[in-house]
Amino acid sequence: MNAAPAPSRPAHDAVVLAGGASRRLGGADKPAVRVGGRPLLDRVLAACATAGTTVVVAEPRPTAHPVRWTREDPPGGGPLAALGAGLRATTADEVLVLSADLPFLSEQTVRRLLDVLYAGTADGVMLSDADGRDQPLVAAYRSAPLRHHLAELAAAHDDGLSGLPLRLLVGRLELTRITDPVASFDCDTWDDIAAARSRIREHGHVLDEWISAAKDELGIELDVDTGVLLDLARDAAHGVARPAAPLTTFLVGYAAANAGGGREAVAEACAKAAALADRWAKEAADEEASATGAAGAGSGGSRAASDGPASDGASTDGPSGARPDAG
Repeated sequence: MNAAPAPSRPAHDAVVLAGGASRRLGGADKPAVRVGGRPLLDRVLAACATAGTTVVVAEPRPTAHPVRWTREDPPGGGPLAALGAGLRATTADEVLVLSADLPFLSEQTVRRLLDVLYAGTADGVMLSDADGRDQPLVAAYRSAPLRHHLAELAAAHDDGLSGLPLRLLVGRLELTRITDPVASFDCDTWDDIAAARSRIREHGHVLDEWISAAKDELGIELDVDTGVLLDLARDAAHGVARPAAPLTTFLVGYAAANAGGGREAVAEACAKAAALADRWAKEAADEEASATGAAGAGSGGSRAASDGPASDGASTDGPSGARPDAG
């Protein structure tokens, strides 16, 4: 009997706040600051790419992922006003609310936020940082309570939401908190930027970071098993020749694209190339074993000749002078 298909996840939208003044960065355009070769904004957009609609509250700029742009009125009205503007451009019942300065936000963290939200009854789920501080701009919320409380706050103040602190909204919501010190790390200062740039180049992170950056740069959304590709490259390098590793992975990608692309096409191309590399390595091992055996046999013959009578006039130096790969 076939297993029942997994239930589909409800649609969700995302609002990314990217229009702050960045005073602690000396007024630099923080969403455009690069970490690991990618603007901070693009890193966040990659993490929430499953959203049906992603709204960025900021002045428009080129991005690696398609978004809808909006701005609070007047611009510079603060995060609560920006959230209100972004929420008006969404329609889903659940919405991710994210700042644009989260270098280590991942798809896995986004899924976790949404999973906890769907499994419970709270108005939202937010991350806490390493010191236990709430991070309301790394969160998933139900849209209805957000809209309700934002409308109440706007009606109660002459300037609407402009200039109001985010805590006024957070205090009205029933929230679940989960801890993720890495994903909640935000870049407020140049020291934070330096720390983020240093971390992604550490041995345990650099490969995943490079692959994510390359996929963004090349416009590739395919999620492939990098372990399989690395094993293939290693086998090609060891079993054939070191330059075979990059050339083989290129050919695998080309073959997978010709086969229609997709995870299955990559896996099939990898399996074929890996089997070929294994056959090359086995042949090399067999040749080495054969050569070793032949050399051993030659050495044995030399000893026998030197120990036996030399009346036939054969030189005892003959067999030992044979090439080591003879036979």
